[in-house]
Amino acid sequence: MVTAAKPKDPSSLAKSLDISFRRITLLEQALVHRSYLNEAPELELESNERMEFLGDAVLGLVVSERLYGDYPALSEGHLSQIRALLVRWDTLAEAAERISLGDYLVLGRGEEMSGGRSRPSNLAGALEALIGAVFLDGGVSKARKLVLRLLAPELEKVAAGAVAIDSKSQLQHEVQSRWHEIPKYRLISSLGPDHAKTFTVEVLVRSEVLGHGEGRNKKQAELAAAHQALDALAGSG
Repeated sequence: MVTAAKPKDPSSLAKSLDISFRRITLLEQALVHRSYLNEAPELELESNERMEFLGDAVLGLVVSERLYGDYPALSEGHLSQIRALLVRWDTLAEAAERISLGDYLVLGRGEEMSGGRSRPSNLAGALEALIGAVFLDGGVSKARKLVLRLLAPELEKVAAGAVAIDSKSQLQHEVQSRWHEIPKYRLISSLGPDHAKTFTVEVLVRSEVLGHGEGRNKKQAELAAAHQALDALAGSG
């Protein structure tokens, strides 16, 4: 019989991050996934979702402040695009993996057994909750230090000009912000001879088609579909 893994002690996470918590209960809450609540109702726990909400705002502020200061020549639109890349789920999940955050999550048995410790949405959400916990415990200065440390590799890529902005990245950020979902791309057709095929792709959110695109390969078609979807979302407000 497979048994659920026991999460690591939160104090060891704080130690690895060189963060001293005055209220360790804040860190403990940041690691509680909602799936665990039904299994321990007697503990009257709260999940990390409210703290994730706060951490998301703090994260956006810190990243915006850093980009604003470091790149005075960039337009508002360009700054927004870079920020979207830095705060999207897959970027945050990678940052969470670097600190082994999944090892500390408190999960329900079903979530545990289905791979919840490595699920990107769980990791990204917990990272935002961690940022929220640090903010509540030590203020914006402490939270800023953590965010800049967590995203240091990505910030270095931005400084080196190694970050490319594309419509798929922008759409993913927009969809995550609105619906906490990730857009899905579906190939509709690939017509023509092998040396000159035309690919048609549609992008969907919650089974609703937001855009279509064509291109000489799937990537070009997906970028075109994302661009159309962004235009549609902008028009809808």
